Amino acid sequence: MPAVVQPSTGVQDARTGLNVASRTPVRGIRKAVAANMTRSRSEIPEATVWVDVDATALLEMRAELKKRDPHGTPGLLAFIARFVTAGLKKFPELNTRFVTAEDTAGGEIQEVVAFDGINLGFAAQTDRGLVVPSVRNAHLLNARELNAEIRRLTAVARDGKATPTELASGTFTLNNYGVFGVDGSAAIINYPEVAMLGVGRIIDKPWVVDGQVAVRKVTELTLAFDHRVCDGETAAGFLRYVADAIENPGTVLADL
Repeated sequence: MPAVVQPSTGVQDARTGLNVASRTPVRGIRKAVAANMTRSRSEIPEATVWVDVDATALLEMRAELKKRDPHGTPGLLAFIARFVTAGLKKFPELNTRFVTAEDTAGGEIQEVVAFDGINLGFAAQTDRGLVVPSVRNAHLLNARELNAEIRRLTAVARDGKATPTELASGTFTLNNYGVFGVDGSAAIINYPEVAMLGVGRIIDKPWVVDGQVAVRKVTELTLAFDHRVCDGETAAGFLRYVADAIENPGTVLADL
């Protein structure tokens, strides 16, 4: 249910001198999201890299697949999810967790915890706010299987039936904010993960192909990452891998 708004007409705000129109309690999912984002910003020294990508080949490939199989062709997010899991196998530093603890002498221990597998989270907007369900063991799934699980998790999240495990077990997050009509975002990493990949809208742009300017389908990828777990070379390598996969999707999707 939407948050309860409590009218406060006639109460003046001391700072602005304006009457307060309403007060909305922050609770439930919104409160949990606020706490998580605050912790992420306060604890993670994040950096961001981004790149424009020619997605024409991916869109053309999907269109051809859809001609042969109108109802079984994965969505674009599933294809990109497949590229992400392949990229994380090559750059596993981004599929980790940074942990700080106390040793027996009261000193501080810092560790980077690596995982034997990938639980791929994806941002889903619901009536209750933004949630991040995760596809467990996403590294074992092909594009069709990823598509089915993304659809299932989106549905249960929007119905408010996602389990705590489904909402809190991710190791890396994919955020498709392009559905909101924007190109890029200074994303906040989904604590306690160490990286998030954002995908902007796909639009027509002039692009140089074989020395000639052509109109291509272009998107922007943005990677926010925890600088404690890797340097820019690793982050850029992962981002470039995913970008190259979008521009030349055939090899990565051989197991479609």
